[in-house]
Amino acid sequence: MSDAFIIETAELKKNYDGVEAVRGLNLQVPTGSIYGFLGKNGAGKTSTIKVLLGMARPAGGSARVFGLAADAEGASVAIRRRTGFVSEDRDLYDYMTVEQTIRFTAGFFPRWRAELELQYLRMFELPLDRKVKALSRGMRTKLALLLALCRGAELLILDEPTSGLDPAATEEVLQALVKHVAAQEMTVFFSSHQIAEVDQIADHIAIVDAGRTVVAGALDDIRENFRRVQLVFDGAAPDAIFRSPGAGRVRREGRVLTVLSSAGAAGIIEEARALGPVSVDVVPVTLKEIFLETVAVEN
Repeated sequence: MSDAFIIETAELKKNYDGVEAVRGLNLQVPTGSIYGFLGKNGAGKTSTIKVLLGMARPAGGSARVFGLAADAEGASVAIRRRTGFVSEDRDLYDYMTVEQTIRFTAGFFPRWRAELELQYLRMFELPLDRKVKALSRGMRTKLALLLALCRGAELLILDEPTSGLDPAATEEVLQALVKHVAAQEMTVFFSSHQIAEVDQIADHIAIVDAGRTVVAGALDDIRENFRRVQLVFDGAAPDAIFRSPGAGRVRREGRVLTVLSSAGAAGIIEEARALGPVSVDVVPVTLKEIFLETVAVEN
């Protein structure tokens, strides 16, 4: 593994009772990035995270975190020492108070950041004397995030961190992540099916579908490369096939032929000249459109 990548997977596979949850997944997560792991529910995101943390063994391929093989004996312990993890279930002890939970957790981490603890207690307005079982879902999420952010981790892995939160709490959590990464020089890898959240804070993304990576890279590069080319004809649009690199889904509707490209518009336009369109328009594509175009409606 290169030092440039804190997480790498190659043709990663994971099965559950004969069902393929992850089917040849490839990832390269740059060190220092905020990496959005975007996919529908059931796309294989949680299964991938479990393999990365040594909570599940892969059926094939490889997964490395900090250069360590995630399925090697003892490696998962070393990985978890350097990683903060917040699960979708927000696993906390209900019988403890917020303060007891923090003190209990801090005792396991020699690099615990007391100054960050005070900072996030104020920011999240967490009530120290309240029992965890009495906390709202939003407060439980904020407490779990505090525990992960204050342990001095180099990598933060979050599984659907804003699931079930109201818009105000969601915004608070997202902004806390952005500010923490900027100040602490850590990497965040977070799974989500909320496109707007990924679009708001991620600088790199992978879109996964049915256990495979369908789009991955720096978000700015992806936005730059994806284009929709709209061709208008005098009569009915021809039934054309485009062979240029990056050519994707083609749609015909009356006189209009629309082509999605993941490699810019130049090649599509060159091919289109032979079809004789009366007009050619090229428009950028939003992350939402990219997601909907590359993820199957039904697997």
